[in-house]
Amino acid sequence: MYKVVTPKSDAEFEAYFHFRWEHLRQPWNFPPGSEKDEYEQVAEHRIITNSKNEIVACGRVHLNTAEEAQIRHIAVHSDHLRKGLGQMVMVALENVAKDLGAVRAVTNSREISIDFFASCGFVVEREAPNELGMLKRQQMVKKFTENNTLVLHPKWCKALQETWSETIPITEHMGIKLYQYTGRTLETRASLNKNINIHGTMFAGSIFSLATLTGWGLIYLQLKERGLSGDIVLGDGDIHYHKPITMKPRAICNIETLSGKFAPLQKNKKTRFELSVAILDNDTAVAEFEGVFWVLPPETSDKE
Repeated sequence: MYKVVTPKSDAEFEAYFHFRWEHLRQPWNFPPGSEKDEYEQVAEHRIITNSKNEIVACGRVHLNTAEEAQIRHIAVHSDHLRKGLGQMVMVALENVAKDLGAVRAVTNSREISIDFFASCGFVVEREAPNELGMLKRQQMVKKFTENNTLVLHPKWCKALQETWSETIPITEHMGIKLYQYTGRTLETRASLNKNINIHGTMFAGSIFSLATLTGWGLIYLQLKERGLSGDIVLGDGDIHYHKPITMKPRAICNIETLSGKFAPLQKNKKTRFELSVAILDNDTAVAEFEGVFWVLPPETSDKE
């Protein structure tokens, strides 16, 4: 399971900076230390860790002005490419920028990264100064709006939200919304105010429901990706709570945690899936959900 984490301890920052140097500076024969600049102390840093707590991706954002944020140092480990991790980092950094009041973000992209940033909504504006005096770059810009969060297949995502509202009315009462879908990762969010208990934290039952719907939603969208359909039901669910939620309830389900086969549905047979959902309070991991889901083919769903 992948998690977006904010490095805090000296050891975490040391590992983070080493990862940055190893993936962004060492390939160009720059020495350790060249990965740092004068903005480190005023920037927000994010890393993505795997199930072994190893850093597999990173990124940084800082404000140039009150309205403009600059995103830098996006890196993904070569063993974890094409898993949506770069987009996960970008979403986390863009959210930080918006929370800081920025209305647009800029990044100075090397030629090999232009397509990636373009897929995240950035457009080339002008040529940027060379990096470290030798690496040619283009400045790319993205203007923030309320609705330009990265969402792949918006029609499917809208259909999923409508399905939740029509068939699971509790989603409306809990304020559960699909936040972003990259094709490999689904993130949902809920309203804390609509799920708050007498202690000022989120109800445990609401957290369980948020996790269940997020896992359900990822399977729904993966069925759409394959042109399949079926009735999705929860077979079993287990959740481990570590900390209360007091700010921003988030749930993230990554396709790498999904195990099961879609082929039986093509033969009109039910099929079993297992997956994991990470629950966060803002960027702090607070719980993990492990779920077993069954998908029943439409023709037999009323007989099972």
